[in-house]
Amino acid sequence: MTQSPTRRTVLLATGAATLTVGCGEYGNENSDSGSSSVEASAGTELAKTSEIPVGGGKIFKDEKVVVTQPKEGEFKAFSDICTHQGCQVTSVSDGTINCPCHGSKFNIADGSVANPPANKPLPEKQITVSGDSIQLA
Repeated sequence: MTQSPTRRTVLLATGAATLTVGCGEYGNENSDSGSSSVEASAGTELAKTSEIPVGGGKIFKDEKVVVTQPKEGEFKAFSDICTHQGCQVTSVSDGTINCPCHGSKFNIADGSVANPPANKPLPEKQITVSGDSIQLA
């Protein structure tokens, strides 16, 4: 003899499935559906050094990279994809790279987590600084 699921069981299962699908799609709302998923190649100039503020940074959405200047003349680059659920970060302020989806923040100096829910740092990207030009390495 098998038991039929109760109304409560069916509703809970349906709600959980809906929540899972909703969370899976959340990170995609900030991305351009028409933009290419191919990352920029080595040698691509991202910016002039004067465009990156000391203690801050700039996000290059199409190249999927954020460049920061933690200290005068020190430039760092990281993936702009949050390690929590794959949302694209949208701002750099007060010494952190900020994800709008769930509030994760990452340190501009090393990409480490400054505020959860992310628990992994942003992956570092390789750049070169030649004169006043910042390029992907």
